[in-house]
Amino acid sequence: MKKIAILIVFAMLFVVAGSTAALAKFPTKPIKVVVYTKPGGAGDVFTRKFTAIAEKYVDASFVVINKPGAGGVVAIKHIIKSRADGYQLAFVTRSNIGKIVSTGGTIDVNNLSWLAMMVSDPEAIITLKASPINTWQQVVADAKAKNGKQIWVGPAAGGNDHIMAMKTWEAVGIKAKWVPYKGGSKAMAALMGGHGVAYVGNPQDVIGRPDLKVAVISNLERIGGQFTDVPTFRELGVKGLDNEIMWRGFMIKKGVPKEAYDFYMDLFEKVNKDPKWREYVQKGGATPVLYKEDKFLSIVKADQKEFTATLKKLGAIK
Repeated sequence: MKKIAILIVFAMLFVVAGSTAALAKFPTKPIKVVVYTKPGGAGDVFTRKFTAIAEKYVDASFVVINKPGAGGVVAIKHIIKSRADGYQLAFVTRSNIGKIVSTGGTIDVNNLSWLAMMVSDPEAIITLKASPINTWQQVVADAKAKNGKQIWVGPAAGGNDHIMAMKTWEAVGIKAKWVPYKGGSKAMAALMGGHGVAYVGNPQDVIGRPDLKVAVISNLERIGGQFTDVPTFRELGVKGLDNEIMWRGFMIKKGVPKEAYDFYMDLFEKVNKDPKWREYVQKGGATPVLYKEDKFLSIVKADQKEFTATLKKLGAIK
């Protein structure tokens, strides 16, 4: 009996050791993080900040791969075609969901594992400080005077910012024209060059761009830091635009090995709690969050439903 007990103990130790070894197998090579923007774009900067902080907590290396095109559809399809081995992580935003809807909805969000929503960032209307039309009241007055000829700029047609613009026009009762550019940086350059009256983005977009100002934000209350003086839509008498956000996070192809899934879940927890990460997110007027797969997927599906209804109502899709 004693020998049997000893054998059982050794067997249990072998199983535990085997499990530990299995967990230690991931990752054994660099992890590719696919970004749907070009190098230097907001998504690219965000992802590189994340990977720099992540490398403090894991013995792993990350390689950022830029796959721009179709507002994120190119990058998402790349993930869908990749192996479900855990080595292809993707940066995603709410704008990607709007683009999926506006391009026909051929991507099934249920075939992807929405691992972690990490940032909630209020939508904002941004103007050029030197322009005689730089306050929200002036933007509205100019739009009414031009009767549909006022120009707003931003990234991808059909993305989150474009949909935000259309919802804003409807809420205020104005008309304008959306001119998309290949990325937020180019759209803001167009605004600074006088090729538009307003840019739709997020408060962080004006950081390092002293020529730009946030005219109004979509939030229940004013945010802090350098944006303390920025009014909310509610303060300015605009209803229905209190909680329009751009979320940012990471997803992966569904069906990755458990050791890879557990690796990412542990990593997101650590990065979310990191003081440097939280400082970076909050400096841009956003809120660091950690919504894991079930909650994140429910948010994605709710956004998909909302975008579909909004775009149909506005006549952008059938």
